[in-house]
Amino acid sequence: MSQAVAVGVTDEVNKFPSQIRYIVGNEACERYSYYGMRSILTVFMIQVLLFQEAEATSTYHLFAGACYLFPLLGAFISDRIWGKYKTILNLSLVYCLGHAVLAIWETKLGLYWGLGLIALGSGGIKPCVSAHVGDQFKASQSHLLKKVYELFYFMINFGSFFSTIITPWTLKAYGPSIAFGIPGVLMFFATIVFWMGRHEYVHVPPTKSDGHGVLDVLVSAFKNSSNRKPNESFLDGALKDHSKEQVDAVKAVIDIAKLFAAISVFWALFDQHGSSWVIQAMNMDLNFMGIEFEASQISAWNPIMVMGLIPLFSMGLYPMLDKMGFKTTPIRRMTWGMFVGAASFAMIGLLQMWMDGSGEKINVMWQFFPYLVITMAEVMISITGLEFAYTQAPRSMKSSVMSIWLLTVFFGNLITAYVSKVNFFPVASTGYFMFFAILMAVFALVFWFMGTRYKVKNYMEG
Repeated sequence: MSQAVAVGVTDEVNKFPSQIRYIVGNEACERYSYYGMRSILTVFMIQVLLFQEAEATSTYHLFAGACYLFPLLGAFISDRIWGKYKTILNLSLVYCLGHAVLAIWETKLGLYWGLGLIALGSGGIKPCVSAHVGDQFKASQSHLLKKVYELFYFMINFGSFFSTIITPWTLKAYGPSIAFGIPGVLMFFATIVFWMGRHEYVHVPPTKSDGHGVLDVLVSAFKNSSNRKPNESFLDGALKDHSKEQVDAVKAVIDIAKLFAAISVFWALFDQHGSSWVIQAMNMDLNFMGIEFEASQISAWNPIMVMGLIPLFSMGLYPMLDKMGFKTTPIRRMTWGMFVGAASFAMIGLLQMWMDGSGEKINVMWQFFPYLVITMAEVMISITGLEFAYTQAPRSMKSSVMSIWLLTVFFGNLITAYVSKVNFFPVASTGYFMFFAILMAVFALVFWFMGTRYKVKNYMEG
């Protein structure tokens, strides 16, 4: 009997909780809606609303950035008021409304209202969904976190691939209303799928503000800074008003925020596969083997490559490097990914140089190689970052630390929007691409330097 019980316990420890299927199913549908809408956004602004390329690129990245700024609001509501489940459910309805506005109101004003609502809904649920996944696991199942975030990311790209292939054809065949309307329907379906798991979820309750939050600890540290001992850190001054656990929680948030700051530049590069890379594709030969592709469909390479590279890296490359003595810690993976990201932009810049030098359109399939390289960088950085952010976050600040991870995407897109707007280089020019390649290489070195000084923590739910 005891042996049977032990086997049962072992099986439970090594199995995903049953409710994970609702969260993962929701994520696949939600990502279909988001990436389907985003895949046609640049083309829609240029060809239908008659935006200039620089204005379209800037607007695209301001919207993408806003989707990663609103996680701060979503995290606050989740951690302090509603909890993760209610926050995800309620803001998903706002998300659906944004899609409806885009589908019905085909003007610049309609575009801004629709994108604003989608940014609020999409951004608000982001830190909650990824943290909600982690909450479903017990401390004894911590070894499954890496696998569930890989599955989570796989489903994101599963939805993204099909939407990026189908939505541009829908736009061409049926127009903007249908093309934007279908992703809205998928978002509503995603909300229903998530709601279906309500009775099975582990609901971690919100932690009400008790006067010991991040701002309270920082104010206390300032107030007591003059009374600190020589060997104490700035935040140690807050120990007069707060417990060591509360101060350590704030230290963890600040430490991870400083480390993640350098990651922002990667997102300045990565999200351009929906803007400047699409603009480059619009000026290339889109006919391959008798098939005429849409420029916005080429980015479908990214999700299909992710689905192939996740198991290749997880079950092949990382274990092989570990056996060779190159321990693949999260910080090392992200550092390598940043250098690889720089290489992808050097490659896309060389393609542009080729076209500029020859004066001819080269085939769009040449973009396959930079897409492969930047997708490798994404797998090393994005999946690793999700897992790393969760494990570095104290219980009371899981969503907050997740929102800080997502905030790096906001700042990255802000960088791209600014560079596009001020016109340092024409968008999608050789100088434009090479500027970002050099910027990424510099910040990869910065991240490596900061990573060598970061003390890794491990917070898991009991």
